[in-house]
Amino acid sequence: MFESLSEKLQSVFKKLKGKGTLSEQDVNDALREVRLVLLEADVNYKVVKDFIARVKERAVGQEILESLSPAQHVIKVVNEELTALLGGGDSEFKFSPRPPTIIMLAGLQGSGKTTTAAKLANLMKKQGRRPLLVAADVYRPAAIKQLQVLGGQLQVPVFSLGERQDPVAIAKAAVSSASSGGHDVVILDTAGRLHIDEELMGELSRMKAEVSPHQILLVIDAMTGQDAVNVAGQFNSLLEVDGFVVTKLDSDARGGAALSIKAVTGKPIKFAGVGEKMDALEEFHPERMASRILGMGDVLSLIEKAEAAMDQKTAEELERKLRENKFDFNDYLEQLQQMRKMGPLDQLINMIPGMNAKQLAGVEIDESQLSRVEAIIRSMTNDERRHPEIVNGSRRRRIAAGSGTSVQEVNRLINQFEQMRKMMRGIAEMEAGGRRRPSIPFFG
Repeated sequence: MFESLSEKLQSVFKKLKGKGTLSEQDVNDALREVRLVLLEADVNYKVVKDFIARVKERAVGQEILESLSPAQHVIKVVNEELTALLGGGDSEFKFSPRPPTIIMLAGLQGSGKTTTAAKLANLMKKQGRRPLLVAADVYRPAAIKQLQVLGGQLQVPVFSLGERQDPVAIAKAAVSSASSGGHDVVILDTAGRLHIDEELMGELSRMKAEVSPHQILLVIDAMTGQDAVNVAGQFNSLLEVDGFVVTKLDSDARGGAALSIKAVTGKPIKFAGVGEKMDALEEFHPERMASRILGMGDVLSLIEKAEAAMDQKTAEELERKLRENKFDFNDYLEQLQQMRKMGPLDQLINMIPGMNAKQLAGVEIDESQLSRVEAIIRSMTNDERRHPEIVNGSRRRRIAAGSGTSVQEVNRLINQFEQMRKMMRGIAEMEAGGRRRPSIPFFG
């Protein structure tokens, strides 16, 4: 996500940090490079021009805080302007005070509306809400069936009147059904076309007039770059959308669409699709994304993922075991599974301040290694998991054979486990007097 853009911007600011003092010319040179980086990232030309002008005015024309160096001041300004460019404080999704909240998804065919509808329902369900999915795309073959299959996987009900029905009538009936059925969120999966046409916009306008959706979200594909921005502008002018769901953002190394869309349309990105799995949809936080692009990490999102993966009671029990030196391979296996729930390792690494995938170019982020570790632990007996010290040579050979790994891998895991247990016990003892908080899952 934004890998190319992030790498180049961080390179520009690294040069600035190497200078003791900054002249106006230094700032101008840095901004010239930033301008080229943004244009290469397929950001809209006018957006880049306005962005550079705002940064230059603030970077050169304002007094520098005593706590900041000149280079830090420039980076601070860029971070704030990048946050504003990505949407500022407008990106928060707002629910209706009187349920159900009606969300209408729109977009071109192939943008990922149906999958996004299911992901959005999954996200709402995790927040404690009762969503209802509505199959209002009666034109695309198997669209209704696709939504029903996804709804079944998530255990979210899907409202459908079948094919050859008026989509507007379906939406109206669904809202009525949601109210009587106790659903507090209605997600309308509407039809798309290969291009914007009068028939499509007429149908969406009628649906808007009939059901009065609280949020109209346009689903756009980040990989289409400036085409996505143009489509967003057209839909917004005809339908007045409330915000955007940008799909395939995890595959978009450049980021031109995400960086242009708010400036061009005036409407923010509300959600971002960051993978194919049903839990790979995130609320979009401009300030966090700006920090990640500039290599400052995203600790808040990392903590939220950790808290979602591990409840408070589990965290406190883990802390107690670490303090009392009772942490064993059963606990280790549980931690491993919790960590895998947090998402792909490369995404987690980009949330750590000062880290990015490029900096780890020489380090293999091999998620299959986690599966091998899991296999080794599962090949141990319960006594061996609780008391790793009893795992002698013959036991290690048996564990290796049972897990399809080598004795060397078994040895390495047990050694790493013992080192980690000592280290984590020391940390737990130092923090024993501190505030309880969920731990971030770890592995050796």
